[in-house]
Amino acid sequence: MSMAPSNDGFLLLDAGLNLIASNDPALQVLCFPSGADRIKQPKVFLADRVRTTLLDHHRQGGTAFVKEFTSGKRRYICKSLPVACNGNDSPQPAFAVLLERNTGNSHSALAEVSAQFGLTQREGETVEFLLQGLTSKEIATRMNISANTVKAFIRLVMVKMNVSTRSGIAGKVAGSGARRSPVVRQPIEGAIVNRRREYLEV
Repeated sequence: MSMAPSNDGFLLLDAGLNLIASNDPALQVLCFPSGADRIKQPKVFLADRVRTTLLDHHRQGGTAFVKEFTSGKRRYICKSLPVACNGNDSPQPAFAVLLERNTGNSHSALAEVSAQFGLTQREGETVEFLLQGLTSKEIATRMNISANTVKAFIRLVMVKMNVSTRSGIAGKVAGSGARRSPVVRQPIEGAIVNRRREYLEV
């Protein structure tokens, strides 16, 4: 099964913050507004940008990365995690860094939807997972409840939103105040695509 290419940037660094590997989106994010094709030595450029843009110089003791940074008018979330490798290969990777586009606060958008339709906290959580295209069983696993309870939550949400299908829920969210949030809007397509496999569940 093939996966869609990610627009997230990825960097693999050694203990000295030297670049071991990266993907194209990482270069595109960190070189903006210049085009990636104009960077003659991408490895050297990225290593420099890691130190100037991604490293948190205010933290004392040990290597720490910023949580967020700006590239042009876009904000990105920087997620880093230490990598421990066993072996004699050199250089040894020490940090994996993921650069994700920060498109907005999905939680505040969904809180607005919950308030508009009078949803409980658990119903709101169910809607959030539903918009990600998850099935009832997958939502149940995430929420640590039974699939039947998830179906009950979905039925209650349908009643409150005055719709009769899961795609109807997605449509209500898209038409609400959360419609301006790309975080909410993008997964709706997945929720509608998955309605066929969910058709008999509710």
